[in-house]
Amino acid sequence: MNAHLEQLAPQPVWRHFRTLCNTPRPSGHEARLVKVLEHWADEHGLFHDRDAFGNLRICKPASPGHEQAPGVVLQGHLDMVAQANADHPHDFTRDPIDTYVADGWLHARHTTLGADNGLGVAAALAVLGDDSLTHGPLEALFTLEEESSMGGALNLAEGWLNGRILLNLDSEDRGQVYIGCAGGADVVVEAQFPTSALRDDEQIWRLSLTGLVGGHSGIDIHKGRGNANRLLVRVLRVLEPSGVRLVDYHGGTLRNALPREAFASVALPNEETVAVQRRLEALEQALRAELAGIDEGLALALTPCTMRSDQALTATASHLLVNALHAAPCGVERMSVEVPGVVETSNNLGVVNLENGCFHLCALVRSLRDSATDDIADRFAALFSLIGARTRVENAYPGWTPDPESSLLARFRRLHQQCLGSDPEVKVIHAGLECGILGGKYPHLEMISFGPQIRGAHSPDERVDIASVDEFWQLLRSLLEDLANGQAASMCRPPAGNQRAGEINDRF
Repeated sequence: MNAHLEQLAPQPVWRHFRTLCNTPRPSGHEARLVKVLEHWADEHGLFHDRDAFGNLRICKPASPGHEQAPGVVLQGHLDMVAQANADHPHDFTRDPIDTYVADGWLHARHTTLGADNGLGVAAALAVLGDDSLTHGPLEALFTLEEESSMGGALNLAEGWLNGRILLNLDSEDRGQVYIGCAGGADVVVEAQFPTSALRDDEQIWRLSLTGLVGGHSGIDIHKGRGNANRLLVRVLRVLEPSGVRLVDYHGGTLRNALPREAFASVALPNEETVAVQRRLEALEQALRAELAGIDEGLALALTPCTMRSDQALTATASHLLVNALHAAPCGVERMSVEVPGVVETSNNLGVVNLENGCFHLCALVRSLRDSATDDIADRFAALFSLIGARTRVENAYPGWTPDPESSLLARFRRLHQQCLGSDPEVKVIHAGLECGILGGKYPHLEMISFGPQIRGAHSPDERVDIASVDEFWQLLRSLLEDLANGQAASMCRPPAGNQRAGEINDRF
């Protein structure tokens, strides 16, 4: 499948990306891909090993005469976000990703594409297989479960890697290089709420909120897009005077993706049905007006429910839960003063579930300041303790402190100008790159992060600019050769006319 990928340039990168598309790899299910890559390494005579968690390392000796060059770690994560449109049946543990090209971009049909971070992994594999490239000692580090928990990086073996320089290949903007990122933590809230039998005058209805764009909970959180959980809870809050009681709730599937859809089954008094329908029509218009120009597809619907249930949350429990969710932190909390234009602290109400009175919430808090992450988590604990829920913090990871004076950064900026005819923007990202965790385990590492142009990551709208992959490949090869021989790489092609002017962000 996806044979057309091998017709794209640069062919070595796309050939490996085809393998990734054809090998299912949602978070927690990377084992099959690890075996595929180990077999590939064996075929090419490359040493490989795993740490206790299962992270994979593939090593390649330096080119003859360059054994003393600084060792370089090429780093990416093997897993991908598993998101599909609600009406598209796709088993991410078994089905390949179906790709197609349109207007210079590569897309997937109705699912996430996996360019995040599949193209970084593919580029690292292409480097390992490129015998024409001059380089120092290479280690390709492929981590697991980045999208679900940062588990691979958090559990990475210490004293395992030998390199002095780490190139993280998990960024999503051409013409940019990242030198810092936010840290974060998962906030998990759980409770068991009392239920009571449906009354004779109540019926169960299905309330749905669909059609939102979604996106990455770090990169896209400041863009004003709708959060389906936030919005559907808002709707439930407005409907409370009609006597609505929650039966179940399912919103979002990943804590690091802005939820695009949310669904609630509610017990509704028969005499309120017409009034609720009218309120929903008005609410839909109001919400669509608020999101105009940003998130145009929102749709609210109330339909008869065929589910068989004779229980709903008690009126008090339903009231308390809806109120707590309505008051929970969500979205951008504060913009950074030190890094203008960058979100400092945010929270994503990523996953909310209620079934048979059992409530579960998972939110992802991000911040450039660990103290702010702690504060948001504590606010969740304080809020939900008022309704008897338990809160815990999981998978906390540190941020990556930027170093604008890095010699590696200076080298990259020079090569970017030579290869592409423009200076790169130097950025700090409000997302959880693994660099912060890796830097904590290997403090001697000098790091930068760069990659091709990816849009819509973590949603079925994910796509990659094909031309940017070639630029990314040029930069990666040029940087490796430059590090090996200490001079500007000759492999850079002269830039074409009308190059984009790169802005320099010198404030950190």
